[in-house]
Amino acid sequence: MKVSLFVPCLTDQFFPQSGMNMVRVLERLGVEVEYLDSQTCCGQPAFNTGYHDEARVLAEKYIRLFDSSDADYIVAPSGSCTTMVNIAYGKLLSIPEDLQPALEALQRKTFEFSAFIVDVLKQNDVGAEFAGKVTIHDSCHALRELHIKQQPRELLRHVKGIELIEMQHAETCCGFGGTFAVKHADISTEMVDRKIAEIHSAGVEYVTGVDSSCLMQIEGRLRRLNSTVKTLHIADILAGDA
Repeated sequence: MKVSLFVPCLTDQFFPQSGMNMVRVLERLGVEVEYLDSQTCCGQPAFNTGYHDEARVLAEKYIRLFDSSDADYIVAPSGSCTTMVNIAYGKLLSIPEDLQPALEALQRKTFEFSAFIVDVLKQNDVGAEFAGKVTIHDSCHALRELHIKQQPRELLRHVKGIELIEMQHAETCCGFGGTFAVKHADISTEMVDRKIAEIHSAGVEYVTGVDSSCLMQIEGRLRRLNSTVKTLHIADILAGDA
């Protein structure tokens, strides 16, 4: 099986180790991995800010680029960017008719990382080891648009040495929302403070999830509050060798 990596901007620029760890896990599972180095942003920041024409240009680039690959699947370490491709491209952006067949084919084989492992590869134990108390934050797009909730938990439960602790209100938004955190900073801060209160109440050392964007929001506030809790993308945990 061959997978083409779809690496979001945040992962590429700020959390490259999470992208590399995704590769390590996939290769450990026997998957051939390729990276198309001409890929760029999926267009979500532009789309969410109202620049739909600019977002459409990026969407068309995505479609043409990944349609040229012979990979069986496209996998991303982001529920948010996967949602942009699988939901927004078809329903909210006016994609040219000549690209519609390619888009529909790509949407059928574009998956978020944890969902790909559990739902496509049918694996729940990737041979990982991680010592620590961990809780998981459910990202809005992954949860509400892609229905990803049990898949990351299934994978974490099979990590040797981990203590997985559910926090209350794990499904509540962290307040990031891309440009929402900039436009409505006060509201965003109040939302993430509530999230962090739940994290602290759970008594954990780490908080994980499937979106680096949410974890960046949470980590930023944790640092400002001088908390000892750390954030890790799920790929970073699953890459630990048993």
